[in-house]
Amino acid sequence: LTGKAGTGKTLLAIAAGLELTISQEKYSRLLVSRPIQPMGRDIGFLPGDVNEKLGPWMQPIFDNMDFLFGRDRAGGSSNSWEELINQGLLHIEPLTYIRGRSIPKQYMIVDESQNLSPHEIKTIVTRAGVGTKIILTGDCEQIDSPYLDSINNGLAHCIERLKSSDLISHMMLKVGERSPLSEIASQLL
Repeated sequence: LTGKAGTGKTLLAIAAGLELTISQEKYSRLLVSRPIQPMGRDIGFLPGDVNEKLGPWMQPIFDNMDFLFGRDRAGGSSNSWEELINQGLLHIEPLTYIRGRSIPKQYMIVDESQNLSPHEIKTIVTRAGVGTKIILTGDCEQIDSPYLDSINNGLAHCIERLKSSDLISHMMLKVGERSPLSEIASQLL
């Protein structure tokens, strides 16, 4: 699932994953991951436990969950999606420790996958067990890794190499939905 900034890639992937996992029970869990890749200069060491360290990296996922569940951050009450985490139906994690895993019957979203190398994408996709669906989201024009570009990144590689398979589908979103300002910036900057 590709498209420029603000087209709703992550939001749509998460909404579909929640529907298929929670409502239709086609998958045992919704697993949402993203690479830990800073944009620009990294701020360095973050204090705290692993959850506190991952908070800034996973915040875009939490923002989408808040939007889908209708929660304003100022509200302060417990979220339905937080309850899904507690029940083990929703898992949000970095891609750092995926090697060696087998992930059966799960709906897996790999957000910002344009920041992964072809080797990393292969490592992730080969983790899929029986009954798992993997959604890769990203914008091949928004690369944050200094070693990748719009052609040699893992998402572009995956799309090109797997396009002839009946198991694979590629969809490109074209219209920005985030805001008029976001749409203008995406087009003109």
